[in-house]
Amino acid sequence: AGVMAVCLVLVAFLRTVGAQQELDPLKVCADTQRLLFENNFVRVTDIRVPPGGSEPLHRHMHGVVINLTEGTMEQTAGSDRKKTRTSRKAGDAIWSEAVIHEAENVGTTPVHQVRIELKY
Repeated sequence: AGVMAVCLVLVAFLRTVGAQQELDPLKVCADTQRLLFENNFVRVTDIRVPPGGSEPLHRHMHGVVINLTEGTMEQTAGSDRKKTRTSRKAGDAIWSEAVIHEAENVGTTPVHQVRIELKY
């Protein structure tokens, strides 16, 4: 019984790791997101989405988003596929909870952000 329990826990863990890797924005959104820095504590990404550009389903850990340009993004998240539109100004820094979402630049200007994700 103990071996079976360990096997079940291992399978659940591997499924979780696999799902996280499939939603890694550096893989899924390679056209719009690139790694600036990463260690055991944080991941820092540079995000650039052109007007009309979109990002497929991906995940982010909680952290801070710093907007380097003015822009309007629409996010679709959750099992109910709720859409949220946000307009930000250059220099805005916001807290962002962990999220799995799709994103689209619905504005007329390129969106440029730096995201600092905490790994704990």
